[in-house]
Amino acid sequence: MSLTVKEVAGMVDHTNLKAFATREDFQKLCDEAREYGFKSVAINSYPVKMCREMLEGSEVLTGAAIGFPLGQTTIETKVFEAEDAVKNGCQEFDYLLNVGKVKEHDYDYIEREMKAMVAVARKAGICCKVIFETCYLMKKYAGDDVAVKAAGGIRSFESAKALIEAGATRLGTSCGIGIVNEMKEMGVK
Repeated sequence: MSLTVKEVAGMVDHTNLKAFATREDFQKLCDEAREYGFKSVAINSYPVKMCREMLEGSEVLTGAAIGFPLGQTTIETKVFEAEDAVKNGCQEFDYLLNVGKVKEHDYDYIEREMKAMVAVARKAGICCKVIFETCYLMKKYAGDDVAVKAAGGIRSFESAKALIEAGATRLGTSCGIGIVNEMKEMGVK
């Protein structure tokens, strides 16, 4: 698989989900995302409006992580948070699936949760991504009409490339700059 720096950068959701992140941290995140041509900034829902303003005029999307980090809130709470993030300018959102309900095999609950979150995204005309905290899923089970975002522990081009080859179309990482620079050092254009 031959990948360009621009192609990989365009798959990166440049991430800062730290509880102690400040305005200065978000400005740095947005400036880096713009400079490197990342797909989006992935942030908690509170700084959405601020980051959207910081990214004004760029192609970088403002994304919100809903129900982060545990996914253990009610469907109604996730819907409210997603609607609030949309109202504040998010252009896509990720939400954390209730993994406890998956472990209980309560797929009716998961379906209700997913339908409710997708309805918010469809109403706003934006992308909704589901965060399923597991390394056991493979792209082949998702089908062609579902995109896969890999996140967590992506710190090198080698790991990013392996995930892309496995079918990921988006990469959630706070190491996007290092990955792009590593590619450049390897002579990748």
